[in-house]
Amino acid sequence: MTPTVRTLIVALLRRDARCLGTKGAYAIYDRIMNGIVVLQGGGPFRLHDDVDARLLKEVKAKRVVVLPTADAFERPEELVAAAREWGERLGVDIEPLMVMRRQEALDPDSARALKGAKAVWLVGDNPIHLRSVIKDTPIWEAMCAILDDGGLIVGAGQSASALCDPMIDPRGGALALGLGMLRSMAIVCESERETSDRHARTKKLANVPLVFLPSSSALIRRNSTWEHVGPSEIIGELPISDR
Repeated sequence: MTPTVRTLIVALLRRDARCLGTKGAYAIYDRIMNGIVVLQGGGPFRLHDDVDARLLKEVKAKRVVVLPTADAFERPEELVAAAREWGERLGVDIEPLMVMRRQEALDPDSARALKGAKAVWLVGDNPIHLRSVIKDTPIWEAMCAILDDGGLIVGAGQSASALCDPMIDPRGGALALGLGMLRSMAIVCESERETSDRHARTKKLANVPLVFLPSSSALIRRNSTWEHVGPSEIIGELPISDR
């Protein structure tokens, strides 16, 4: 498919999707993935500098928007400080987006901070909170638009789990409703920290392809292809489409 034809198809699908509302719109045209989604096992702003630098260069990003939403009840400011040090190392500007509550994510002004961004990092350890805050909000719409325009969306650690549907509930290893940027798969982040009993329980409950992803490893999705960085245990076949 040529870029011109792809652009035309996306435009037509957007036009037809407007009457369906936010959820229906992305259910229709999120099958066409122009950008890159990265699932990092853990270690945000510490363990993945080489891959991060390569991907930022690929999408020509000079500014990175960082959402520490999943650490709202912990110390999000520490993730922001780590992001600034990482940004200095990689030569990119860091723009924190401190959206911690759903009311803030529903504010169109919050989503405007994402306008023109080519790279977004989601970090923090509470994927349940992340999902409840940003699902079906202007923030989520803006992230999907960045991906559609060929940008880069990175989830690190438990925030990466939230990008999938289903996602793993870190409180017990069960499957829960995720954001669904990547569908029909689930990942266990920081898998080296999980007990063998927890692994066994998750395997028993999973009804989709399942990935055990150590902190130093990552999965990179471009269109219908996957790039594997570092070791991982994959049960089943990773989906090559969003349906």
